[in-house]
Amino acid sequence: MSILLVTSSPRGAASHSTRIATEFAEKLVAADPSNTLVVRDLVANPLPHIDTDYATGIYTPVDARTPRQAEVVGVSDIVLDELFAADTVILATGFINFNISSTLKSWVDHISRSGKSFSYGEGGPKGLVTGKKVYIVLASGGIYSEGAAVQFDHAIPYLRGVLGFLGMTDVDVIRIEGVGMGPDAVTAALANATAKVDAVVAKTASAQIAA
Repeated sequence: MSILLVTSSPRGAASHSTRIATEFAEKLVAADPSNTLVVRDLVANPLPHIDTDYATGIYTPVDARTPRQAEVVGVSDIVLDELFAADTVILATGFINFNISSTLKSWVDHISRSGKSFSYGEGGPKGLVTGKKVYIVLASGGIYSEGAAVQFDHAIPYLRGVLGFLGMTDVDVIRIEGVGMGPDAVTAALANATAKVDAVVAKTASAQIAA
């Protein structure tokens, strides 16, 4: 199994989403040494925001692209290749101003390409990135999975929507929420997320053995 881990929190070593997602990926690899891991760190190596050269370059024949168009479209090609090669995708992000990080949004922009990851036909749009299991690891200072604040969670609905549009409909969410509510809340949130990760790893390992 090939695993793609995409991290995006600007908090570095202090990031709860990066910590849990990284531990998750490493546990999947440890459970089966044949599993492989590719890490896309969007903070250490941020993707360029899409610009005019990108927007025109993706619709320009390869041999007719300018050097700048070739460069920016080449970046998109690389992240698309990583995505298509993965069986399991783990996306980690902090909850920033009620949505995902801008670095992760740039990744979404680079993988969302007509004719590559989706297409349009007589029946409407069709996602071309299929057969993948996706986990979203989201850390937030407050509680947004239930209660009055649910309306402010634009991160999970957005990711489910865009991933589904591209063909990735098997999506689970691991929340690390309430980390802004004090040390005890942080401990509880991390323990809860770790328990969910361990349950997934155990289930995945059993399925691989059975296969």
